[in-house]
Order: sequence, then C-alpha cells, then structure tokens
Amino acid sequence: MNPIYLDYAASTPLKKEVLDKMLPYMTDCYGNASSIHSFGRKQNQAVDQSRRLLAKLINGSYDEIYFVSGGTEADNWALKGIAESYQEKGKHIIVSNIEHPAVLNTAKSLEDKGYEVTYLEADLNGFVPLESLEKAIRKDTILVSIMFVNNEIGTIQDIKNIGRLCREREVLFHTDAVQAFGYIPIDVKDLNIDLMSMSSHKIYGPTGIGGLYIRKGIKIKSILEGGAQERKRRAGTSHVSGIVGFSEAARLRYEALDELNQKMVDKRTYLKEQLDNNFEFKVNGHANRHPGSLNIMINAIKGDTLLMNLDLAGIAVSAGSACSSGSVNPSPVLLAIGLTKEEAKASIRMTIGDMTTYEEIDYVVEKLTEIVERLKK
Repeated sequence: MNPIYLDYAASTPLKKEVLDKMLPYMTDCYGNASSIHSFGRKQNQAVDQSRRLLAKLINGSYDEIYFVSGGTEADNWALKGIAESYQEKGKHIIVSNIEHPAVLNTAKSLEDKGYEVTYLEADLNGFVPLESLEKAIRKDTILVSIMFVNNEIGTIQDIKNIGRLCREREVLFHTDAVQAFGYIPIDVKDLNIDLMSMSSHKIYGPTGIGGLYIRKGIKIKSILEGGAQERKRRAGTSHVSGIVGFSEAARLRYEALDELNQKMVDKRTYLKEQLDNNFEFKVNGHANRHPGSLNIMINAIKGDTLLMNLDLAGIAVSAGSACSSGSVNPSPVLLAIGLTKEEAKASIRMTIGDMTTYEEIDYVVEKLTEIVERLKK
C-alpha cells in the first residue's frame, strides 16, 4: 500500500488541471503585472480575470477581492487594518477562543498596543453562542472575528446570524473562511460578511497565495509598505501564476461542489462506521461540520503516539492544527470546548480528501485498530 494522506485540512495537493492553467504564467508568459508594456498587460489581464472569477463565486464585486500570500496574512490584515482605521470609534475587538492562531496571536498583539479584546467561549460542540456575542458587543466595539469552519474539529458556525447581529449593531464582521471556501456555498451579501479570509492550498491550488474580501466602503490600513499594487492597499509584485491557480482551483471546486462534498461525506461516514466496529472512541465537535473532517478521541492513548505509529505504517493524520506541528501540548481548541488535557492529548484529526479511496480507508481502519489494541495492552 502506498503512503496514505488523511491531513487535507492542513494542505491539499496541487491538482493537475490547476497546474496546467498555471504553467504558461511560469514559463512563456512573464513580466510584472504592474508594467505598462504588453508583457505586463498580459499578466495584469490574467490577474483581473482571476479576481472577477473569485468575486463571482462569492457574490462579491471584483474590486472587493485583494490577493495576499495566504490565510495568515489575510487574518492579520483584517484585524490590524481595521483596528488602526477605526480606533477613533473604539478599541474593542471580539474574537472566539477557538480561532486560528493567525487571529488569536494578532488579537494578543493588538492588546499589547492598547486594544481591548473579548474572547468568546465556544460550547462543547464548538459553536459560539449568539447570545454571548450579543452581550459582548459594546458601543466601542469595532470588529468581530469568528471563524467560519474550525480547522481542527470542523464545526460550521452560524455565520449568517452572527453577521446579521453585527450589521444590526453597526460592528464590522470578519470571518476566517480558509476551511470553508471551496467546501461551502458562500454569498457574502446574504451572510452579512464584511471581510473574509481565503486560502488556495486548502482547495487543491498552489501554496503562497490567498485572498481577503473587503466589502466596498470599508476603511482599512495597509500593513505592507511598498508599491501601489492591489489598488494601493497591498504592496508587492503580483504572484500571477499563483493567482491564476487559486482562481482555477476555486472554479473547479464550486462547479462540482455538491458532488465533491457528497463523496467526502460518504467516505467520512464509512470511515467512522468501520472504526465503530473495531474500538470505542468519541467524536469531537458537532455533526454539522466540514464534509471531510473527523476528529476523534480514544481514551488512554496519546494522540501524538498514535500519530507516530500511523506514520510508521505510512498513514498521515494530525494530532491538532498544522500550525502547531511538532508541539506536544494539547490542542487549545479541544481544551476550549471542554476536553481535559488528557482527552485533548488522546485526540487525532483525520481529513478525507478528493483523492481518498475506500481501499485506503480500509487499510487505515485495519492499521489503526492494530495500533490501538497494541497500545492499550
């Protein structure tokens, strides 16, 4: 059996169709997209077409899409840019306690600069209660940032009502949609989203490219000093081949979204059912989750021990967020939703992807069962 990858929430392989679309802009079609000569204009045209395509997929306008290096930069820009732009109104920001480190660490850095941050507690299923948010919003609140789909347990938040509440209270709403974009239909207008982070390498596109949706009319400071790219809001030479790959990967996913998602759900369900037949475990999170996500806790067995044993068997899973790789500490997300340190350390995340086969799932179940039985003895 070839090595098996069940860590698609961390990153996905580049699809051949996407690479084929990118190759001309890595070889024959070159130049700086900001140049006015024919080489530059051709590059700029590709960027413009990609921007319009991405905007259409989320029911936004082409001039509301800004290309960045990835989800981390998008999150940083959203929080820092809004904080600086709206500090005259207030210096209070609200985030949840199960956000991606790119949001949590940025929030902490803003606290060091004199901003006040409220960290809303998620419930046992990973949901942020709407009532908690409503109570936390104040007159000086300028931004709420709550993740669309959690990267570890896959829980899907009630983004529409969160956005509606923020809109009614005249507070800007940002969502980290890195795990949602390409897996969930997104209409930024219907969902009341003001700012939204996206990433390419989660949807079978290239690494090093992502996007930030910024609704028209919103003031936001730049966090990169330099040239006048991205309509003078984000400096840096356009990563044209990456931008082209990003938009093509998004197009391919949304064109076949229902079919792709159903296949993932079917395989994830099969994986859970087969595991249920072999040993006891608890699913972390809620049934309303990312179509490929399965985070489980196996009593009395450490997740990092399972991870290493599975890796020796040629199976790649995760013991937490990819952004905390190498860490032996329990997952902050699992602790935040009420698991003990021992329970959090006994959890692993498996993520089904487009390339996952039933044969691979059978092998994973066989090996995982062997490992669990051996470690329990």
